[in-house]
Amino acid sequence: MDIASAIPADIKPHDGRFVGGKHYFACRVYFEDTDFSGIVYHANYLRYMERARSDMLRQLDMNQHAAYESGEGVYAVVDLTMKYWSPARLDDDLLVISTVETLRAASVVIDQTIMRGSDRITSASVHAAFLTPAGRPRRQPKAWTKAFASVMDQTVTK
Repeated sequence: MDIASAIPADIKPHDGRFVGGKHYFACRVYFEDTDFSGIVYHANYLRYMERARSDMLRQLDMNQHAAYESGEGVYAVVDLTMKYWSPARLDDDLLVISTVETLRAASVVIDQTIMRGSDRITSASVHAAFLTPAGRPRRQPKAWTKAFASVMDQTVTK
């Protein structure tokens, strides 16, 4: 029996979704995410947030890989502030909530909060710039700024 033919068609990677202007992405704490005491290692919260942001862009039809391959550009985090409120632990179900806060021609600020039920675990403000392959700021693709603006509660800042 061919193993590929036995794989159910509905088994796919998890996708988050938008509700209003917020993007929700669920994840779980695995053993590999924790330190010896079963508490999530501090840098792993950034991994959860990165996965949520990547999924958010995918949900907005922003093909980062195609933009990179074509030489159009890539996003790079240029500033990050983060606050830890409470530790997450092994087997916790977490929800990363992402909101586009500020949109400029060549950058975006996304606020992210990680929740465990009704408890806020971590929050961050992530400023990402759109850069040329040489690392210089470049205007984001128009379709991308329109997509970001469509989920924002405020007007686009120029």
